[in-house]
Amino acid sequence: MLNITIQPGDNTNLTFAAFEQYEIPAPTGGADVEGDNHLLLKFDDEEDAITYAEQLENLSNQLDDKDTPQYRAINDIIMSIRNDEFVQSYSR
Repeated sequence: MLNITIQPGDNTNLTFAAFEQYEIPAPTGGADVEGDNHLLLKFDDEEDAITYAEQLENLSNQLDDKDTPQYRAINDIIMSIRNDEFVQSYSR
């Protein structure tokens, strides 16, 4: 089991509530709230997290307006997954 907490980034104030509001699909393991409304994403393993990031990349490419909070939130999630130390170790 791999859990990745998404901290609010510079581009967006992504919280669990915003994740639900933007209707971003949850990973197969689900999503939950952690601490002060931080977004917690749950994955079976690193490969599952990478697959989810790729799915979000496809979703972000389909969005017409690249200036929306939804687009920035999706990209914050993708970057958080890609920067996770376990995902990086797995990808090497």
